[in-house]
Amino acid sequence: MNYTSKRLDNGDGAAPQTTERILYFIKTKGPVSTASLAKTLAMTGEAARQQVQKLVTAGLIEGRMEAQSGAGRPRQNWVLTEAGHARFPDTHAQLTIKLIGSVRQLFGEEGLDKLIAQREEESRSAYALACPAPDLPTRLAQLAAIRDEEGYMARVEADGEDWLLIEDHCPICAAARTCQGFCRSELQLFQEVVGPTASVVREQHLLSNAMRCVYRITPLP
Repeated sequence: MNYTSKRLDNGDGAAPQTTERILYFIKTKGPVSTASLAKTLAMTGEAARQQVQKLVTAGLIEGRMEAQSGAGRPRQNWVLTEAGHARFPDTHAQLTIKLIGSVRQLFGEEGLDKLIAQREEESRSAYALACPAPDLPTRLAQLAAIRDEEGYMARVEADGEDWLLIEDHCPICAAARTCQGFCRSELQLFQEVVGPTASVVREQHLLSNAMRCVYRITPLP
């Protein structure tokens, strides 16, 4: 697990590793409660609370209230803050934003569209080589594998007769916020990889305040 490259020094030799495990768990499974953290990471409730408090103090996570069904009190779950998300690869976010700004200033939106089209074409070639399987489930697994290599923390899960392509991280998030053409381009690429036998719909989107990007792949009759 090398996604969190920056480490906290909490004066405890084991703390940095625990910190990474907690951040990774929240990143991939959040929002999560303190009790869920304790159970999943085999910690006592008190130890989990102490670790959570350290992360809150460090500004890496924050609480989010979740209404309970019935008359119960709202439960507090934990999510990553912007600083927490920054512990994961961002593909040189600030440089990317500046470059996009320069392209937009020098060549206008048309020039930016050409840049996105060029990136899409390069990705199309790479994905075609990486996803040659004739059957849809294997092809989706191959797509998730290459996306994971690119830093998207991607995986595929079955959901009834559908499939979900889940990406817990976006290494180009800063660029996508500056120009959402990148997201439209990726959705088009996924549809091309899937082919005419299924449809691809983005159900969750990081740029719409979701915790991750999730794509539903539905086989067509």
